[in-house]
Amino acid sequence: MGLIHIELFATLDLVGQAPGGPDEDPVGFPFGGWQAPLLDEVAGAQVGAAYEGTDALLLGRRTYDIFAAYWPHQQGGEDGDIAALFNSVPKYVASRGRPDLSWAGSTQLGPDLAGAVREIRDRHEHVKVVGSLDLVQTLLREKLFDRLDLWLHPIVLGVGKKVFDGGAVPTNVRLLEPPAASPKGTVYLRYGLADGTPATGDMSAPDRGVAGTG
Repeated sequence: MGLIHIELFATLDLVGQAPGGPDEDPVGFPFGGWQAPLLDEVAGAQVGAAYEGTDALLLGRRTYDIFAAYWPHQQGGEDGDIAALFNSVPKYVASRGRPDLSWAGSTQLGPDLAGAVREIRDRHEHVKVVGSLDLVQTLLREKLFDRLDLWLHPIVLGVGKKVFDGGAVPTNVRLLEPPAASPKGTVYLRYGLADGTPATGDMSAPDRGVAGTG
């Protein structure tokens, strides 16, 4: 069985909407492209490394349309390696509509999204989910992910679609490697899905060494 990797860019208040540009998802959101001023060489290298080994993309409709309009036309340059990768691997699209699937290797998933994702996981080793916040909500709710790569940026927006926006259920994750900060303050966090649900405790318990309030 392969791994489903979720790759997300978020603000400190966990807004993940339209990081890449003003036209990505503009309705009711005035901060499209908020990631661009915070991108530096370190964060860029982290993103590039995160895509290594990808053998399939799993995308929501909006992200797919953005990618399909951009990546097939990129040749060489600093985006050349990612373009070659994205253009060559299979693309799976979660959509209730009828997307244009002219980008080579694209397939629309059927109405049983959870079942389709499980089949994709069995078919590929490393499936990457990029952006696609609506799709991510389903994957979080169904616990249909194995890795979560989160780039946390040092800004607060106060509005916008959240990374955990009604689709999550109580879930444990484990930190896979130490957090890494870039020069502009973005922190890269890599988590893996863990068993069980979050535990609770009492910080005033005697074995905690925390003084009570009584």
